[in-house]
Amino acid sequence: MVHQQRSDAGLSSFSDTSDAEDIVMSLVPRLAYFAGVARTEHVTRAAQEMQVPQSTLSRALVRLEQDLGVDLFARRGRTVSLTPVGRTFLASVERALAEIGRAAEEARADADPAGGKVAFGFLHTMGAETVPGLIHAFRADHPRIRFSLVQNYGEAMLERLRAGELDLCLTSPVPDAPDLVARRLDEQKLRLVVPADHRLAGRRRIRLAEAADETFVTLEPGYGLRRITDAVCREAGFRPRIAFEGEEAETLRGLVAAGLGVALLPPPAVPRPGVVELTVTAPRAVREIGVAWREGQVDTPPVAAFKRFLLSRRGRLLPD
Repeated sequence: MVHQQRSDAGLSSFSDTSDAEDIVMSLVPRLAYFAGVARTEHVTRAAQEMQVPQSTLSRALVRLEQDLGVDLFARRGRTVSLTPVGRTFLASVERALAEIGRAAEEARADADPAGGKVAFGFLHTMGAETVPGLIHAFRADHPRIRFSLVQNYGEAMLERLRAGELDLCLTSPVPDAPDLVARRLDEQKLRLVVPADHRLAGRRRIRLAEAADETFVTLEPGYGLRRITDAVCREAGFRPRIAFEGEEAETLRGLVAAGLGVALLPPPAVPRPGVVELTVTAPRAVREIGVAWREGQVDTPPVAAFKRFLLSRRGRLLPD
C-alpha cells in the first residue's frame, strides 16, 4: 500500500517565510532529477540519460520525498510510477523548469556581445535628437544590439539605476554619489525663452538680471533643470516668481508662447513658433550632461560597448 502523506510531514517544519525559502533552495537541485525519472519511469535509464550515478539519483529522490513529506513514486524494483500526488507535483515542476530555461536563455541573449540588450535611460529633452542620433551611430558597428529605453527626469532615472532596472543613464546635473559612477560628457547652453510679442523679444542677448521682474514657468521641484534654473537666477540676484510648474520642456515652451511667462530652457529640436530664444550672457547659464552607472557594476559585453561609445563622445554628444 502506498502512503500519500508521510507520518513525519516534512513540509510542516517549513511554516514561515524563511523556512519556505530554505525548502525551495533544497528542492531546486532535485527537480530536474525528479522530472527525468518521471519521464522514463525507470531509475537506471534516467541515470544513464542524465549522466549521473544511479546512487546519486536514488538518494536525491528519497531526500526530495522526505523534504516534501509525501510519496511521489510507487516503486517496483528499478521501475517506478508516479503517485497521484507525484503527477500533480510533476505538472508544476515542468512549468517551473521551463520558466527557468526561458530565463536562462533570456540572460544569455541579453549578454550576447553581438545581439544583447542595453537598458538605457535619458532625459525627456534628450529624446528628440540626441538619443536617436547616438543609437543610430552606435548601431552602425553593432547592428544587432537591442535597447530598452526609458525617458524620465533625472532623480527618477537614478532610482531605477540603483534598483538595477537601468544599465546606464544620460542625465543632468551629473550626479555625485558614492554608490554611482558618473562622467561628464558635454554641456548645453540654456536660453531665456520669451513670447514673440514680449518687450524683450527684439533682443538677441540678455543679462538674466534684466528678467528679475518676469514671471517664470519651470519644471517641477526635483527636476535637474529646475535646480539649475533656481541656481542661475539666484546667482543673477533674484528668486524667480513661478506661475506654472510642469514636467516637460516643450510644454513650457507652449506656455511661454501663450504668454504665461518666460523660461530658461535648452535649445529645441525644432524651432517653436510664438517664442523668441535669447542668449544669456550673464551669469553663465548651462547644464552639464553626463552618463552614470552603478558603482561596482559588472557590465555585459553590450553594455560595456555602449558605455565605451558614450565616453568616446565627450565634447560632441549634442547635435550642433
